[in-house]
Amino acid sequence: MANVTFITGNQAKADYLAKYLGVEIAHQKVDLDEIQSLDLQEVVEHKVRQAYQKIDRPVLVEDVALEFKAFGRLPGTFIKFYVEEVPFETICRSLDGQDRSAVARCVFGYYDGKETTYFKGHLEGTIAEHPAGENGFGWDKIFIPKGYEVTRAELSEADDHTTYLKIKPFAELKAFFDNQSNKDEEVN
Repeated sequence: MANVTFITGNQAKADYLAKYLGVEIAHQKVDLDEIQSLDLQEVVEHKVRQAYQKIDRPVLVEDVALEFKAFGRLPGTFIKFYVEEVPFETICRSLDGQDRSAVARCVFGYYDGKETTYFKGHLEGTIAEHPAGENGFGWDKIFIPKGYEVTRAELSEADDHTTYLKIKPFAELKAFFDNQSNKDEEVN
């Protein structure tokens, strides 16, 4: 595994990433400025470069967005703040009589001090009529993945895994880091 630090203060997120990569990955909480942009890759680029400046070694950062078709790209990159301030039921009611289509997006950024590499995933779905379920993270109680009739917070473990792998580009990350490890071995 490449020498990289995943920037997160969320142990569950770090554990989830390690599980899907199949290896332990160092993680560290670093306070980063959140820029205001609806462009998810721009947000990740700012975070990954700032994280590198702070710890001076290769870093991996992640950010997510949840876009409601009826609201353009909003709440988008601001979803974390949106769900902290607005009750889930109110969010669901805000789409009454409107298109409930939504897209969940995730971008990971890796920066080694020279080059930034991005890994992108997304999952289409809809916003539920009412929040439901006890599992998942963040906005999973209101997001119904395409092809399902329940929120991500209500999915079985197998369906949670299937949909999570569409949002999170873990396969691409694993291939990238495996390739990095192979390059390191060739040099040594």
